[in-house]
Amino acid sequence: MIRLVAGNWKMNGSLAANRELLDGIRSVEGVELAVCVPYPYLAQLAQRPAGLELGAQDVSEHAEGAFTGEVSASMLAEFGCRYVIVGHSERRAFFGEDDLVVGRKALAALGAGLVPIVCVGETLAERDAGAALAVVGRQLAAVRDVVGPEAMAGVVIAYEPVWAIGTGRSATSAQVGEVHGAIRRWLEDGGVAAAGVRILYGGSVKPANAAEIFAVPDVDGGLIGGASLAAADFMAICRAAAAVC
Repeated sequence: MIRLVAGNWKMNGSLAANRELLDGIRSVEGVELAVCVPYPYLAQLAQRPAGLELGAQDVSEHAEGAFTGEVSASMLAEFGCRYVIVGHSERRAFFGEDDLVVGRKALAALGAGLVPIVCVGETLAERDAGAALAVVGRQLAAVRDVVGPEAMAGVVIAYEPVWAIGTGRSATSAQVGEVHGAIRRWLEDGGVAAAGVRILYGGSVKPANAAEIFAVPDVDGGLIGGASLAAADFMAICRAAAAVC
């Protein structure tokens, strides 16, 4: 399958900085590139480099109505989004999103023709307690129970160990391989056509460790945070993904 490297700009950017960043992004053969940007910049990203897909960082579980401040999946689709991140650890931790809400958001995205990038991952305390796989399985089950096994085949999954996001730490190849392999088996056991599901790694991927991470079995790309804000770093990561295709 074609690897996916998606940048998550988080709450960063400006019109000028975005233009400069986009000027440095070029398509990479054999790799699908995407950037998930703050809502106000979706219109600006209509003028983006060829081959660069657009995504948002969140979506409402509701289709429309009196939900001040929310943005629906159909609105994102109108702006040309292909992807939307749901269940990022920061949304779970800072905004109280639970597993059921994440499942409903994934369903809303699918209903509008978007591809949800469903984030799963454990905290350091959960890993130290030996519960990493159980936590990831619980998070995935909540999404599957809402969208159904058939639709689950149309999502992208991003494994992001919470303890390795924005800390400069990254899981070892063995740790990444263990969880990604477990996710693939979990999908298969749950009746999902797992072979076609892309599973991204999203924990402090940088040019220095990208090649090692992408060489791990069942790693089908990356969800890139801070490194996606520097064109040179983002492109280096994309080239690393292409090199192990």
